[in-house]
Amino acid sequence: MKEIITKYPHLLHGGDYNPEQWIDCPQVLEEDIRLMKEAHVNCVSLGIFSWAKLEPEEGEFHFGWLRRIIDRLFENGIYTILATPTGAMPHWMTAKYEEVRQMGPDGVRNLPGRRHNFCYTSPVMRKKMKKINHELSRHLGNHPGVILWHISNEYGGNGSDASCHCPHCQQAFREWLKEKYKTLDNLNHAWWTTFWSHTYTDWSQIHSPVPNGENGLHGLNLDWKRFVSHQIQDFCKEEIHAVLKYSVLPVTINMMEFFKPLDYFKFAPQLDIISWDSYPEWHSKKDEVDIAVRAAACHTLMRSLKKAPFLLMESTPSIVNWKPVNTQKRPGLHELSSLQAVACGSNSVQYFQWRKSRGSSEKFHGAVVDHRNGSNTRVFREVSALGQRMEQISDAVYPTCNRPEAAIVFDWENWWALEDIQGPRRDMAYLDTVLAHFKPFWEMGIDVDFVDEDSDLSGYRLVTAPLNYLYKKGYAAKVKAYVEAGGCYVSTYFSGVVDETDLCILDRHPLEEVLGICTEEMDAANEYHPNSIYFGGKSYQTGCLREVSHVVPGSGTEVLASYEADYYAGLPALTCKRYGNGKAYYLACETEADFLRAFYAQLAGENNVDGAFTGKLPYGVTASRREGERNLWFLQNFNASEAEAELPDTYTRVADGARVEGKVVLKPYECLILAEKQADGL
Repeated sequence: MKEIITKYPHLLHGGDYNPEQWIDCPQVLEEDIRLMKEAHVNCVSLGIFSWAKLEPEEGEFHFGWLRRIIDRLFENGIYTILATPTGAMPHWMTAKYEEVRQMGPDGVRNLPGRRHNFCYTSPVMRKKMKKINHELSRHLGNHPGVILWHISNEYGGNGSDASCHCPHCQQAFREWLKEKYKTLDNLNHAWWTTFWSHTYTDWSQIHSPVPNGENGLHGLNLDWKRFVSHQIQDFCKEEIHAVLKYSVLPVTINMMEFFKPLDYFKFAPQLDIISWDSYPEWHSKKDEVDIAVRAAACHTLMRSLKKAPFLLMESTPSIVNWKPVNTQKRPGLHELSSLQAVACGSNSVQYFQWRKSRGSSEKFHGAVVDHRNGSNTRVFREVSALGQRMEQISDAVYPTCNRPEAAIVFDWENWWALEDIQGPRRDMAYLDTVLAHFKPFWEMGIDVDFVDEDSDLSGYRLVTAPLNYLYKKGYAAKVKAYVEAGGCYVSTYFSGVVDETDLCILDRHPLEEVLGICTEEMDAANEYHPNSIYFGGKSYQTGCLREVSHVVPGSGTEVLASYEADYYAGLPALTCKRYGNGKAYYLACETEADFLRAFYAQLAGENNVDGAFTGKLPYGVTASRREGERNLWFLQNFNASEAEAELPDTYTRVADGARVEGKVVLKPYECLILAEKQADGL
């Protein structure tokens, strides 16, 4: 993997900069450089939406203005992340070449304008993309101030499901299916097209799922989602290949948390570093805990994609402008939320945007520099203070990364398939379920990785796979080998139901031998049919989904919890089976949060994955550990009030080297960064 550190091995602080909006105001650039230095900015992203300035007319390229800006920034110690401009097309292009514009599922082609409005399959679009990227690479790809390629912008962010339904995409979809299934007989079987007599007799009959056409074949729907993700990934590969024609810089794309249309696990291998755009909805609930949990999960996903430090490419220093109510971050939360990203593995805090646009749709989106008052704002002062702190901690933090020993299975194809089914309830809420299983680890201060079904499990002591409905080919064998070798695996209700083509598995549960259970039926009960399970001397309420299962006779499976009511009273709700050198658990129902806390606390202790702060963290406080030559702990208080935590050892504060031990009082929204003592002392 190429290393971004070759040019600038430090934490990055800065953000999206759009000087083309101020090209006729040269004094603005000089003012921005002065303010950037005051805010301890060392990096900006340039060119993200600059196509119309770089190529104002077809084949007429202007790179001089951009070079002059990169030069000026570099002279002042500010590096550039250089973007390819494909996120928004110039009007000369969309007017001349209709096919570059996306077509919706209704068969109507989009008019010019908007962002992310391009067809990823269009030969014209790919040709024009390659040309602008080649020229950008040739002119600026080796500039000493440029440290990273930022490929396009938020792929798939077209405001719907990232898809295009034009004739080019329909033909490409058919070719993709031919490559996958080889014959129509194979495809018809995989999609079970005899249902409703919809058997395909010619490849040309296949069309993307649309509201006014076929959309009830779950195999078709699943393969279309796979194709859309694949096609965008293929476009991304061509963009990367184009910029590397004259440059050897590392590449990234800015991802969008748990973005459903794109399987980011598939994108990761072609990228040198992962980056993403983070916009949690702070202050949208009674306190910040649930928002902090989701934000931590998003950061965790990005680190997990390559098991390496990532970049926070975009965040807001204050507000966004696209929510129903856009609440300012309260004092202190900006620094905490930014350091939360660093705690989870980010080597940057970058913003959208540096300077507010004077007009158009994002003129009231948060920025470091407002329309008025320059540096004399609360937001600017908080950004500057954070920049100074990042300079102080950079040498200690940069060489480290989180190295969890527990993992949660999160698989995009499972997500697509699970939430397309009809039954047992309309909203299967896969992501919410995964986050519910993530939260106990966050509360205990235990870092985890996210893995998909294609990932290697062998490095983890504990792996949990909530709502793992679809089993890809080879997944069951992988889990079996993992448990047999000594791993601890947790499976849940409605898992192993279908194969990778979304056909129901007719034989026993694929992991019956490992789990020691036989699943029978699934109940989706409403509030008029309450139930509970008895575990560890206490009753816990169940949720809506409750599976009826039985212990396989003679399997040696131990029942740890049973249902307490209804027709399945006394039947197993939680089981454990020793298999080889490991253990496999089966949770047969949704449960309240308190059960998951108790259950995972027990497993964390038994499998030696409990964090150093386990049991000593008050509500709203968590800890993350970045490992390196010297391990660092980030103790984070997401409460708007003080919180007291007890340290299990003696540490040094990274900021000033002060000794810290015993009980510590964290201020509201404070992040305390501590270094573990070394073997030879502090």
